[in-house]
Amino acid sequence: MEGRGDISARDLGRAVREARRAKGYRQADVAAAAGVGVRFVGDLERGKETARLDHALRVARVLGVKLSIVPPVASHGDE
Repeated sequence: MEGRGDISARDLGRAVREARRAKGYRQADVAAAAGVGVRFVGDLERGKETARLDHALRVARVLGVKLSIVPPVASHGDE
């Protein structure tokens, strides 16, 4: 992954591809289970930066890929 805590579309795509292969699923299997198109799954796995977030989250959920959100720590000037 990129720098500390940063994630790119490519990183997410790689994680999705690895999880799919580890489970022995075809892209079509994942697409059907997530309610998205096969092309979307392929684009996501290739790290397409404009992939729809809601679809990407559904694919990740189907595969058990966990994503974390860590809000930044507010400084006094951010209040």
